[in-house]
This record gives sequence, C-alpha cells and structure tokens, in this order.
Amino acid sequence: MDSPRHNCRDIHAVTGTKIIEKSWLTEAPVRMLMNNLHPEMAENPHELVVYGGIGPAARTWRDFDLICCDGSKDADARIVRVLWNDPAARVMRHADAGYEIALHCAKEHQLNLPGIL
Repeated sequence: MDSPRHNCRDIHAVTGTKIIEKSWLTEAPVRMLMNNLHPEMAENPHELVVYGGIGPAARTWRDFDLICCDGSKDADARIVRVLWNDPAARVMRHADAGYEIALHCAKEHQLNLPGIL
C-alpha cells in the first residue's frame, strides 16, 4: 500500500495579484502552505515534511487538496477552519486554545471533549 503522505508532484504557489480562492482571506493561507512545500524550501516536500523531519504541512495529500479547496460554496469557511482544526479528523488540534471557530466546529459536530465543552 502506498503511503498517503507520498506524492511525486511539486508544489509552486501562485504569485501576483490574481487570486485562485474566493477571497484574500483564504488566498493568503493557501499561498503560505504552498510556499512551505516549494521544492527549494521544504525538507522533503513529496512526503509533506516542511522542516525538522517532523513538521508535516498536512497529514496526507488528500488533506492538502482539501485545504486548497474545491471551489464549493463553503470553501472559504473550510479554509478558515483549517487554521484551527485538523482537516482529516475534523477535530481541533488544540481544543483548549479557546478559538471561537474551533469551539463552534466542535459543538456543530457534537464532539465529546470533556473539560472543554
């Protein structure tokens, strides 16, 4: 079985003033993620390792594609959630951080987080 973190494609961020996302609010984090995976920047970009050997940019390439959106009407909300949530598991990375969006998402998905919700 192939590793879900291995892919042979190279990632290059879009440059210039024309955006590919729905707004600059979501364009900026997507470009930042893509820049972190640039072949000249990342330690091991094909395995999603940004730096230090343990700094994955996304859990899997499927998650990377989810983060970079699909053009659906909820794409903006999904990008903003990714800043606080895990796109694969749909749970918060730091549940006790108190981020309003993360807490709302946890409640929305009826997550059982003892001591937090």
